[in-house]
Amino acid sequence: MIASPRWITSGHIVGRMLQAMAILLTSATMALATSSSDLSREQVIKIVVQIQRADYEGDRAALKRLHSALTPFAEIRDLAVRVQYWQGFAMWRRAINGFNDKVAAAELQADLTTALDEFDQVAAKEPTFVDAKIAALSCMGLLTFSVHQQEPGSPRVQEFITKARQLRKEIEAVSPDNPRLQWVLGPMVWNTPPEHGGGQVKAIEMYEKGLETIRNSRTPTPDPLTPSWGEPELLMSLSWSNLNRTSPDLNAAQQEASSALELVPYWHYVRDILMPQIQSARKKPT
Repeated sequence: MIASPRWITSGHIVGRMLQAMAILLTSATMALATSSSDLSREQVIKIVVQIQRADYEGDRAALKRLHSALTPFAEIRDLAVRVQYWQGFAMWRRAINGFNDKVAAAELQADLTTALDEFDQVAAKEPTFVDAKIAALSCMGLLTFSVHQQEPGSPRVQEFITKARQLRKEIEAVSPDNPRLQWVLGPMVWNTPPEHGGGQVKAIEMYEKGLETIRNSRTPTPDPLTPSWGEPELLMSLSWSNLNRTSPDLNAAQQEASSALELVPYWHYVRDILMPQIQSARKKPT
């Protein structure tokens, strides 16, 4: 028996309806996934902003809490690398603030080890993400300093030094002018004798170069999850350097600290520690 044209036509209609429904469902699923991804990104950005503020405020408890707050987002493929960078950043800056607050060495080293692990994982997932390697280099330098203070002859010290030298070579081969690299290298160069390529003058020159670079490379709408920090930090380091150099320049130190506070008025270290040190130095007889 031959099917009637009407039956064939009805079948075509049903098939087209099912096809249209499938397309609509697929579109709706994709829209929902996009919406969910956008929402997650906005949530991550809010946490990252809080991390940066907590760093400047010297709020170590908040930095640890915010590190954990990012953990659920580390499983989202499109966000994972940036999330893990900022997790590492939170613990790195928690340790730096801990040095200022005279926190126990064991706690500092634990924070730095956590941060270093985060940055190493980021670099393994995205080898071209130079800022993760720069932050890892800083963690190694701080771990070297902290461990050396406790155990001057520890083999861990030489291990960190060896790894740091290799990592520095890798970074400088691809991004030698990165202003955050200049900031991280500054303390290392400051403590290296001039005959070995370091010294106070060299460190100050690096900070000045980094500051010039970051001011000349601003973008109108930077991605909040891509590291662009550095100008306040470089100003702070210049201020500290001009205060502590063999022949202090207190006018420059105060001007640079004031400029840093114009950018970050709530910066605990500059406002409550560095600036009073400069003012105290001014009162000393020359």
